[in-house]
Amino acid sequence: MSNNSKLLNQIKKKNIYFPLKWRIFLGIFLGYAGYYLVRKNFVLAMPYLIENGFNKGELGFALSGISIAYGISKFIMGIISDRSNPKIFLSLGLILSASVMLILGFIPWTTSNIFLIFIFLFILGWFQGMGWPPCGKTIVHWWSKEERGTIISIWNCSHNIGGGIPPILFIYGMLWFNNWKSAFYMPAFLAIFISFIVFWLMLDIPKSHTLPEMKKKYFNYKNHINKSKNPTNKKKIFIKYILYNKKLWMIAIANIFIYLIRYGILDWSPTYLYEIKSFNLDQSSWTYFLYEYAGIPGTLLCGWLSDHMFKGNRGATGLCFMLLVTIIILIFWINPPGNIYIDIICMISIGFLIYGPVMLIGLYAIELVPKHAAGTAAGFTGLFGYLGGSVAASAIVGYTVQYFNWNGGFILMIAGGIVSIILLFLVMKQEKNI
Repeated sequence: MSNNSKLLNQIKKKNIYFPLKWRIFLGIFLGYAGYYLVRKNFVLAMPYLIENGFNKGELGFALSGISIAYGISKFIMGIISDRSNPKIFLSLGLILSASVMLILGFIPWTTSNIFLIFIFLFILGWFQGMGWPPCGKTIVHWWSKEERGTIISIWNCSHNIGGGIPPILFIYGMLWFNNWKSAFYMPAFLAIFISFIVFWLMLDIPKSHTLPEMKKKYFNYKNHINKSKNPTNKKKIFIKYILYNKKLWMIAIANIFIYLIRYGILDWSPTYLYEIKSFNLDQSSWTYFLYEYAGIPGTLLCGWLSDHMFKGNRGATGLCFMLLVTIIILIFWINPPGNIYIDIICMISIGFLIYGPVMLIGLYAIELVPKHAAGTAAGFTGLFGYLGGSVAASAIVGYTVQYFNWNGGFILMIAGGIVSIILLFLVMKQEKNI
């Protein structure tokens, strides 16, 4: 008998889900952290690519390949994920993503031309789309609604942990190999190792293991049977729960501008700090690390405030956070070079605040639809966030900075912050009328 079979039998006998649920949670947490090891590590190499002759507009164009592919893939993979085993889906996507980074790291000609870089980053973005949907699907099947706000806020911290590790690995890669391409292959090796752990930890949905769905936080297995109905026609699900869902459309559009700021800072801060604020490699890498890890307590606080202070009103919570984000970006922009500690505090503060609204959009999306459409809903909001916000952050910010300097880039991000505040205000009013 396999280890999984033994554990499932043990759970049934004890009439509890707790050990099994937290093993699965560890799987999706490590898995999604692994995706971020090989998602934005390319930005760490951009200052060196600029030194090799590429300009910011070109690199912004290349970087947009991830966002374009990811936005489309997250939506399509969300639909496929709703029909697939999340255990296999999540692990496979991570291995494929890491493989692209290994190719960029070890094959010289892959970074010799901007169009080649775009193609490889597009492929990377497509594989990255296999990350969020199986995690969202797992959460809605293994945790009851009363638990999900806390669970998603904790799980959402995984991408901060994953995203904060590449700059540290890059520092050691430069120290050991004196090769800027270590920004690609150092995180990739770790991601592949994690993918095998994830495959061992995770399971399919409860129904696949003859277990009942989680409808309450605690229950006795013997007193519950799986009465979940088969999902209706997929086309009808999409039309009824996605296409005609006004609230889902509102948060999807708000997501565009939240992602513009999230990735505008994330993609360009290493280059901005290096060029304008005179940060060295260690200083910019550690600041990038702190930016990501500040998102952990910020996300947890946002989830708690959303549930308790704002009584589940996601729009009001997001509005407060985005207002503060926009103000701090303004301070970050106007702070003159030389005030290194103010810049670091601004980066930490933006990281602390921006990931909460990102988490709320994902949480709200999967709560607005039935369980069997959760992956599709998450993919739908992601489609807007990445095709709109992230592509703008990569390509439009890149070309804006190239032709109108950094002032133009910051004006664009601040304008995006203002628009997000307006949209979240409208969402807040909608929730009050529910």
